[in-house]
Amino acid sequence: MAGCSCNTTCSPTQKISPKFRKALWIALILNALMFFVEIIGGSHARSVSLWADALDFAGDAANYAISLAVLSMTLYWRATAALVKGITMAAFGIFVIVKVFWSWWLGVTPEPMLMGAIGVLALTVNVISALMLYAFRDGDANMRSVWLCSRNDAIANIAIIIAAIGVFGTGTMFPDLFVAFVIAYLGVSSGLAVIKQARAERKMDQTNLMTKA
Repeated sequence: MAGCSCNTTCSPTQKISPKFRKALWIALILNALMFFVEIIGGSHARSVSLWADALDFAGDAANYAISLAVLSMTLYWRATAALVKGITMAAFGIFVIVKVFWSWWLGVTPEPMLMGAIGVLALTVNVISALMLYAFRDGDANMRSVWLCSRNDAIANIAIIIAAIGVFGTGTMFPDLFVAFVIAYLGVSSGLAVIKQARAERKMDQTNLMTKA
């Protein structure tokens, strides 16, 4: 594995794989492009799940940029960046839940064909990102958060495609709202997992510094 395993044997600093850095850059560019695609497409399709995924793409692009900025820093600062990302992931999930109830109140049914087409495109982008980052999933909290973002997005896009089929078949908004809620759940649960690991790594690094002092 490119990164150390997340246990007490991790060193405060690590040699960063050039492949991981390159994968982050590619994922950053792809996610930034898909943000604009889903914002425009989601507006035309009136899909909550596409809007939610668009915001997720924006958050992921920012997360990848943060990860690139802290790659060569100590474990404490990498864990701090992961902590911020974990909080962002959880906050995003809460926002989507609020959006689901708001859309249910308005009663807007999305356009399924456009919704499904964009879902397929988004899935392709996220599968590419997830495959590139898969080898680094067992690294520190910063690496793990990056992998979780791509994995969750791929799962969400599969769900969006299924939701588009559901909307087409039922003529209702409920499949779209259900998928948006699933995306929210993934964001909250993954965010909490990253926060837990990041806090442990920050504490471990501080303990190591106190021991050396």
